[in-house]
Amino acid sequence: MNDRIIVLFLILFCIVVNSAAQEPPPRPISINVTAQGLSFGAFTLGATGGTVTVNPDGTRSSTGDVILLSLGYSYSPALIEVTGNPGTLVSILAGPDVSLPGSNGGSLLLHIGGTDPPSPFVINTVPPVSTPLYIGGTLTVGNPVSNPPGNYSGTFSITFVQE
Repeated sequence: MNDRIIVLFLILFCIVVNSAAQEPPPRPISINVTAQGLSFGAFTLGATGGTVTVNPDGTRSSTGDVILLSLGYSYSPALIEVTGNPGTLVSILAGPDVSLPGSNGGSLLLHIGGTDPPSPFVINTVPPVSTPLYIGGTLTVGNPVSNPPGNYSGTFSITFVQE
């Protein structure tokens, strides 16, 4: 009878040792973001319009008969500060194109462009230090009748997918 008790005890001991050696599941991953807006600066149009693009690296260009103005008007990509656990893989999904209404009528179409770092990227900073993410975009501009001078503004959405 004592032999059975000893054998049963050894089996239980082995099971306890094996289960104690398992690692706990990983902590949930959470990211936080803060943002500064995307700005296209000032420009003027000819008869047909075109596009204005601000790239993630901060450069600006135009197509068609759009003329970029630089006197006292700044432009910049959107800046998103991403804070999360090091090693978190983050993908960016841009929302649909957005119509930006003008202060004097008309509207411009905004298409969200590329990012720097490119999506997906890995967070390699330790909180509270954040990873800067720059987002560019392109405005489609019509003729001066459909897009009179003024301020055009609006919001766009992006989704962060973390793994």
